[in-house]
Amino acid sequence: MAPLLYARFFQCNCRVAGACLRKISLVIFDCDGVLVDSEYLSAQVLVETFAEIGVNIDLPFVFTHFLGHSFSSVAAKFAKLHGTGVTESFESDYRASLLRRFSTELKPMPGVIAVLDSLAVPYCVATGSSPLRVSRSLEVTDLAKKVNGNVFTAAMVTHGKPAPDIFLHAAAMTGVPPDQYLAVEDSASGIEAASAAGMIVWQFAGGYHFQHGYNHQGTEHLVDRVFDRMDRFFDAAPELRLTRGKLPPSWCET
Repeated sequence: MAPLLYARFFQCNCRVAGACLRKISLVIFDCDGVLVDSEYLSAQVLVETFAEIGVNIDLPFVFTHFLGHSFSSVAAKFAKLHGTGVTESFESDYRASLLRRFSTELKPMPGVIAVLDSLAVPYCVATGSSPLRVSRSLEVTDLAKKVNGNVFTAAMVTHGKPAPDIFLHAAAMTGVPPDQYLAVEDSASGIEAASAAGMIVWQFAGGYHFQHGYNHQGTEHLVDRVFDRMDRFFDAAPELRLTRGKLPPSWCET
């Protein structure tokens, strides 16, 4: 990915928990639970796949222990909690089932396309999902052409979320300092990762999983803002909205 040449700066006006004004030159979105409403679907498929190997867990358990984590992290946490690892075919079975569900049921988060079309600064994606999963997610929701390949996945770094590696990698690749990023996350692991990287953090709490057992408490001290509808995205930072008549910023080749 080429370094970012777009150099305009905007200030975040939110003042939650003592947050000060900071420049924003790039927005980095999580995919699952932010761009696409996938977390509830993913949790359902994970519960079903565990049931197939004789392990009974429920949605609240998945939301508490696995939401926002890469599959390797999920497998490690499962082994720690249950004292045994998953079966050899578990990951491939889970991913195949999930992609089938995505092809017919996955939707973009309501209002997110309008946000992307209205941003006055460049944006990219940082996700704990596999390259295939995020690619399919963006394709079936017609977001691939919006994101235009500007995606960072857990496969690019040693440690996935909640480690800050993926965000620091994005900053290094784009040439934008971490403290000039606005990270939009839904899960605790993503919030912890973005905060540890030194980014401004907004939590989006409008996904379907927030209505079905996901307890998002515990990271309030790490976020600068919580919002639950994409049509409220610009309320705290109207400077981030594209002025009518101007062309949106883009990633530039060097």
